[in-house]
Amino acid sequence: MPQLRLALAQVNPTLGDLAGNADLVLESCRDAAARGAHVVAMPEMVINGYPTEDLSYRASFIEATRRCVDDLATRLQADGLGDLVVVVGHLDTYAGTVPERLGLPKNLPTNTASVLTGGRVVARYDKHHLPNYGVFDEFRHFVPGQETQIIQVGGVDIALAICEDIWQDGPSDAARAAEAGLLLVINGSPYEAAKDDMRLQLCARRATEANATLAYVNLVGGQDELVFEGDSIVVGPDGGIIARAAHFEPELLIVDLDLPAATAPMPGPETRFGGLRVAREVITAEPFPAYPPEPPPPMPQRWDDLGERYQAMVHGLRDYVRKNRFRSVLLGLSGGIDSALVATIAVDALGANNVYCVSNPSEWSTEHSKSDAADLARRQGLHFDTVAIAPMFQAFQDALQLDGLAEENVQARIRAVIWMGLSNQHGHLVLACGNKSELATGYSTIYGDAVGGFAPIKDAPKTLVWKLARWRNELATLRNETPPIPEAIIDKPPSAELRPGQLDTDSLPPYDLLDAVLDAYVERDLGSAQVIAEGFDPALVERVIQLVDKAEYKRRQYPPGPKISKRNFGRDRRVPITNAWREHL
Repeated sequence: MPQLRLALAQVNPTLGDLAGNADLVLESCRDAAARGAHVVAMPEMVINGYPTEDLSYRASFIEATRRCVDDLATRLQADGLGDLVVVVGHLDTYAGTVPERLGLPKNLPTNTASVLTGGRVVARYDKHHLPNYGVFDEFRHFVPGQETQIIQVGGVDIALAICEDIWQDGPSDAARAAEAGLLLVINGSPYEAAKDDMRLQLCARRATEANATLAYVNLVGGQDELVFEGDSIVVGPDGGIIARAAHFEPELLIVDLDLPAATAPMPGPETRFGGLRVAREVITAEPFPAYPPEPPPPMPQRWDDLGERYQAMVHGLRDYVRKNRFRSVLLGLSGGIDSALVATIAVDALGANNVYCVSNPSEWSTEHSKSDAADLARRQGLHFDTVAIAPMFQAFQDALQLDGLAEENVQARIRAVIWMGLSNQHGHLVLACGNKSELATGYSTIYGDAVGGFAPIKDAPKTLVWKLARWRNELATLRNETPPIPEAIIDKPPSAELRPGQLDTDSLPPYDLLDAVLDAYVERDLGSAQVIAEGFDPALVERVIQLVDKAEYKRRQYPPGPKISKRNFGRDRRVPITNAWREHL
């Protein structure tokens, strides 16, 4: 059987940085060539970053991308890498004729994989299945491809596909009909909890259907509220794992494959699989000279469920800060569980020297909250200052004579003014510390604790916040390190401390019940009757649903944060602010 050494380059591009991303590709190809690779696969849209959203329409962006890809092919040749076959994802424009229709994307952009070798682009494949659900808007942004692409390298037929193409039927059937030995899939598949298990099952099923080895290369890193965890995979025709890359880390995964020789005849011009025309480009028909294969790389250690969610938050924050050219972050450290977890994530993402925390005690802040915040700062070595708000609050009261909720909220807004003032003065990115339960129910002060540029835990329900805090402390213990979060913070009842003796349960149901109802109503989008049918008290369900529905205007103004659930507040869930519909029990 012909041998093929395949390199999957799991890299972290920056959206819009065409030159920097092309350099990433070139560096990966140099490393792959040094290790004897024949084919290098880069992720989906690696030249542009992903998702490009409405930048996809911009003619100047498309043209700059095309020049970048052509120049990359030339640079590879000039670097002595012309014999490599490189599959690279990028933005392009449709090469054929598209029937006019209302809503056709301007300039006919495509999500494309180009094949570079010998100093030029020798073949291209345009993504056919364009997802239009969840966080995806690709039907809005791209024109679907109409052709299946087979390339022959070293006497092996390789079928190309892009991400969603294998989540839908078609490409695996085409690969099988073409008797391809390898189905090569380039991807920009964002993280959500437990998706790696689903992805592995999908790859195994498609490999079996195609009767071919399947290689799946994914992006890694953060892009606004999306995080890509890598987890590139190679599976055999029997569905068994051959090799797997790390979670959340760049990696060049090299694997030696014994693949069946190309046997199918060249398809005729009218041949179609699943409605798609078939194109085949023969690059090298002769097998590569035999060589001693390297053993498969060891399987990487994988994070458990809590660990992978925590890593998604860390990497999402790190890349948001780095790619937007901030150097440091600032947050209000109250002594509560939410700000404690955010501070810990920030230290893990950026290092303690780049994390600035401010305690803003009021007349009603407890001594244990102040001492707990100071204890956390000592444990982690981050910057910590105290700016009491009592004098400023008194000035507002002298001028406005506020009471009740207005009196409570002005304290949160005074704190926000302090944080933003320090941000403007020193260039810090302010982090919002709200969790998903608070966002769902509107239990936050708009223009107060909701201010900031990024919200690391906005997709983590309160019950998950506690679990993650305990998990992070347990990890520190396993590493013989000091647990970063004081146990007193984890154990005490949560409170906004905006009035004497205040507890969250004064305004909200117990968090275990609240989060269970929110899972049904928000994550699974059940109606009130369906939620009640799961065994919840009707009065509780009505109360929670009313809180969620009334808080949409607050959520629209909340900072972005990393998606870790199946349905986040942001790209996943889009409901109107002005909305008279109410669930009736």
